[in-house]
This record gives sequence, structure tokens and C-alpha cells, in this order.
Amino acid sequence: ILKRKKRPKLNILLHRDSKEKIPRLAWKCGHNIGKILIANRGEIACRVMRTAKKMGVKSVAVYSEADRNSMHVAMADEAYCIGPAPSQQSYLAMEKIMQVAKVSAAQAIHPGYGFLSENTEFAELCKQEGIIFIGPPSSAIRDMGIKSTSKAIMSAAGVPVVEGYHGEDQSDECLKEHAKRIGYPVMIKAVRGGGGKGMRIAHSEKEFLDQLESARREAKKSFNDDAVLIEKFVDNPRHVEVQVFGDQHGNAVYLFERDCSVQRRHQKIIEEAPGPGINPEVRRRLGEAAVKAAKAVNYVGAGTVEFIMDSKHNFYFMEMNTRLQVEHPVTEMITGTDLVEWQLRVAAGEKIPLMQEDIVLQGHAFEARIYAEDPNNNFMPGAGPLLHLTTPPPDSFTRIETGVRQGDEVSVHYDPMIAKLVVWAEDRQAALRKLRYSLHQYNIVGLSTNIDFLLSLSGHPQFEAGNVHTNFIPQHHDELFPTKKATPHEVMCQAALGLILKEKMLTDAFRDQSDDKFSPFASSTGRRINICYTRKLSLLDGENSKLKKLYTTNTNFWFIIQDETFLISGEIFNEGDSVYLRSSVNGTVCKSKLVILDNTIYLFFPWYYFMLLAHMSLFLFLSVGMQSGAVAPMTGTVEKVFVKAGDKVKIGDPLMVMIAMKMEHTIRAPKAGVIKKVNFQEGAQANRHAPLVEFVDEEAESK
Repeated sequence: ILKRKKRPKLNILLHRDSKEKIPRLAWKCGHNIGKILIANRGEIACRVMRTAKKMGVKSVAVYSEADRNSMHVAMADEAYCIGPAPSQQSYLAMEKIMQVAKVSAAQAIHPGYGFLSENTEFAELCKQEGIIFIGPPSSAIRDMGIKSTSKAIMSAAGVPVVEGYHGEDQSDECLKEHAKRIGYPVMIKAVRGGGGKGMRIAHSEKEFLDQLESARREAKKSFNDDAVLIEKFVDNPRHVEVQVFGDQHGNAVYLFERDCSVQRRHQKIIEEAPGPGINPEVRRRLGEAAVKAAKAVNYVGAGTVEFIMDSKHNFYFMEMNTRLQVEHPVTEMITGTDLVEWQLRVAAGEKIPLMQEDIVLQGHAFEARIYAEDPNNNFMPGAGPLLHLTTPPPDSFTRIETGVRQGDEVSVHYDPMIAKLVVWAEDRQAALRKLRYSLHQYNIVGLSTNIDFLLSLSGHPQFEAGNVHTNFIPQHHDELFPTKKATPHEVMCQAALGLILKEKMLTDAFRDQSDDKFSPFASSTGRRINICYTRKLSLLDGENSKLKKLYTTNTNFWFIIQDETFLISGEIFNEGDSVYLRSSVNGTVCKSKLVILDNTIYLFFPWYYFMLLAHMSLFLFLSVGMQSGAVAPMTGTVEKVFVKAGDKVKIGDPLMVMIAMKMEHTIRAPKAGVIKKVNFQEGAQANRHAPLVEFVDEEAESK
């Protein structure tokens, strides 16, 4: 099926002629793999496709109805819809994915991470259907992917493990009894999967059953299996994991360790390689223990052996993820490898490209996961449109691993990760500086993100010193969540200037294209006859409302804010796809990126950014925020409704009043028409971008 065209549902799939000659990479031995299906979505699907294209291998995407216009669909050579948005009916539907593999004549399936990547039944199904599973054999997934089994294997092999219960009796009574025997606090973990899903801590017997039920629900939703294990919770440990790789010829190597200690909601947020403060001897013992674990189950492909480490660098086996990890790029950066390429070559029967003595550790790398979430609300996951998105420019030492573009939607149905920012430098301090610099260049508008929190975290003195552990965020909560300071008056002036100049630019453009004759007195400049032009602007920064008086001439503006006067001038201009404001405030010149969306002004400076709400003029509000219809410019409460179905309105007529952040906003008709439906009544809560009023053109109504 051609990209971007409407694709039929699975039961009527069309596909290219299976006799088409596909260019194949000349593998050194084993299978010919000329086309792979990626049984995943988003960032990891795009990541696999990039390497596949580099190797001359065609890629097949699968997508849910919610992902029809997603980036991984656009990147693929072929793409097929496999069902509705819920993952149980799409990305976890093994039979549908297998049918696409057959229809598309794919020789292999790459599962990515999550979804079916650690599903024993899916790996076995691939084997039965004669399709290469780009991952370990199903026996290794079963032995190591299921945590309870892996604990027993490691214990028998002499690898230190944390005390716990990994048995088959899953009754509440049995699990509660073992938790009491082990001693609180205990960790409750789903026996399948990873990524912190299905993981809870019970600090006492009183809360055990509630946490158990919560872990089971999440495990069932994520992995279709609600079985759990119980283990002793080690207070303030480090989470250190080792990247291993095995081939079909009995070889296995380790590619050093990653430290993934800093987490929220039991999920990693910043990863780095190598682990800070780990000496070469401990590094060697960690690597050798990981290789021993892999060889115990005849492991093939990429895998990660995870350990918890105490303050004395004693480590204990925790689990093995039998797949490529989210944080694999930091390992690639310090070893100069492409682990996806290794996966494809090993799946085709080749030996591991490098032996242990050939793998050299070079420099230091960080990965910061950029999420749609609200750190100030317990990292509550979010969703919504990426209305504005700019990233630091990628280079040899900076990678942007993402599956979204500006204009895309972060879906409520899947993980809210927007991107992974990966940086490398010759040492840890240099890499950390580069990470912070790059985070400042990551500008997102449209939804809440954790970028400010990542900046706060990466700049914390204890993080800079490498003193990391899994309780880092709760321990340093007050420093990581400082009280927001009021916006400086100078910045308020620049925001107001950007608003005025943007309004003037749009007004001039409209005047140039309009047949209407504008009054010579309807000017946004300060040129008046015997009158000093004065205008009031109201900006809102959180709880701090400021009132400005504006006096303008042709080139300069005077602002009075709380009896303080500022002389400001400037211009807006384009650089690439972005709009910038160059301004002078009382003689101090600076440059910032300017984004105005709905009723919000964003100013991105090199080392910080500010967001302010503004009362816009009718013209600017219609031009910037209401082009697609009468929608809510922000989340708020409907205070007053002025229209009803059947009413005729002219452009600019008030439709309703909304209140948000103690500020009233009048929603006006973006064009003339007849009201078809009012979707919200007085007192109702409306989310940002929700359609408030539906209407039809008068012409259409008359017909």
C-alpha cells in the first residue's frame, strides 16, 4: 500500500506484488533479510527504520487507527492498519501482525520494546510461521523474561539475588504471607515486561492488598498477564544495568553498564553510561556476571541484565530484559556501535561484529527522556497537540530519538514519551553541560512537559557529583521543585512588544490583501494628531497580574509597569521555520524566539523561557487562535453563553465568556454563519482546543 494513502482494514488488505524483486543486503552467512516488519510504533519504530534504510533493508509498519498519520507510518516503505487505538486490539494482537507479515512478504519481525517484545508466545508463533524473530529464542524469553523463572536460574547459577517469592501460587493470602516473611517494605512486580509497569512498593501490611491489586491491573493492561512476584525492597539502591549481546554461534559480550537510578513512578528519566563512580574492577565483574547470565540461557541478540547496587558497590541480580532497551543509545555512543544493526546481522546468522577485547569504552553519554507530563502534579501523564516544536540541531554528539513532529498529537492511548535527547562528550562533566545546553534548545508548546524538571535535575549539585540512587527525586524534592519566581518586568515588556509587532504584521498583511478601505485613523502606530496614543495591555503570569500603559511612536514604545518606566524598541523576523524577536529594553539588546498561540505568548531565551497569558485584540485573536473554528483557547470554565442553535452571527460577535487563571476571555465568532450547536453550557469545564460552538456558513444554510 502506498504511503499516506487511505489504507483498508486488515481483512481487505492490499499489498504489493509479492514477486517484486527486493534488493537484499549480502549477509555474510545465514538468511537473506530484505524486508522487516516493525511490530511497534513511535520512536522505536522510527529508530529501527533508520538503520534498516542504512542497510538497504525495506521496512513495513503497522499502525492503529489513532496512529494513521504518525511519523513511523510516513517513514515506512509499506504500512498497514491493524485495528482500533487500544493496544489489546492492535499492537498486542499477534495474529493480525502475523497476517501483515505474510501479506507484505517480510522475512523478519523486529518487536522494538514493550508490547510483544518479551512475549514468549509471539516469538514461538514467528518460529512456527517461518518468520525470523529479531530477538532471543522463545526459551530465553521464557526463562529470563519472566522474572520469577530468571530469579531461580540466577540463584542456581550462583549469581546473588534479592530475597523474595517467585512461586506460582498467586492467591492474595499466599502473597501476603510471603511479604510478611520477607519483611516490609516489599516490592511487588509483574513477572512479565518492564519499564516500571506493574511495579508497586508496599511499605506495610495495611497497604499491601491495595498495592497488589494496582500492580495486577497495570500488568494485565500492559502485558496481558497479572502474575506478580514479591521481593525485599532495598532502600536507596542504585539501578545499574549491563548491555549484553549474544549470537547463534555461542558468543556473548558485554558493552559496559548504564546507570538508570534516577526515576519517577518507578520509570527511568535520565540514564547515563558508564555508571558514575564505578571503578574498572567492579565494571569488569558486572559485565562478566551479565555475560554469565546470558550464556546460562543460550541468549541471542540484544539484552539487558539489571542489577541493584548498594552504597558499597555490592550488586544483586534483579531481572533481565530480553529486548533492546529504551536507553540503548547511550551504550551506542560510548562504544561507537549500532545495536540495531547488530540485531539484524545476528538474526541473519552472523557472528557478533566485535569480540570482548575489541569493545572499547570511550567518553560519557546521557539520555534524557522528554515526556508529556506534569512534574508539579506527581508527574501525571498528559496528552495533546505539539503546536510548536523545535529541537537542538542533531550532530555526531547529539541525537534526537523521536517519533513525533510539530503538529502531531501525543495520544492518550500510549506512553507519553515525546523524545529521547542523547548527548556525548569526552567526560561526564562535559556531557552534562552539553545535556543542559541541549535541553534549553528543546522548545515545545501545546502541552505540559518535563523539560524544566530535567534542567533542574541535571543541574542539582548531588546529580553533578554522581551521587544518584532510586530515591533521588523524593530526597531532593524541595530543591528540584522550587517556587516559581515572578516574571521580570523587562521580559513582560518584551512579551508585550512581540504581541504588538505580531498584531501589526498581521494587520498590514490583511490590509494588503483586502479590498476594504481602512480608515487612515485605524493605525497601530503612535502617529496621531495632537494626541499621545495610549493603550492598556493586561498580561498574566500565574497569580501575578500586571497592568501596563503603552505610549507609542513610530519606532519606540514606553511601558509603565507599577510606576517603573521602560523604553523598548525592536523587530520580529524569521530564521528558518521560527520567528524571533530582537529587542532593546532601556538600552539592553537581546534576542528570543517568539511563539504566540491562542492567547498565550512564549518567549524562549538561550537559558530560560517564559509563558504569559494576554488579552489580545480581536484581530490578532482571530488570526492566531481561531482560524479553524470556535474552539477553547485554554482549559477553563464557561462563565456565560450568548448564543443558541439557529442564531445568526457576524464575524466578531461574542459567543461565550470563559474564565481561566482568574482571567476572562470572550470567545468570538471567527466568521459569519448560523449556529448549529453549542457544545458547552454555563458552568461547564472545557479543555483547551475543545470545539465550543459549531456553525455553518449562511450560504450553506440557505441552500
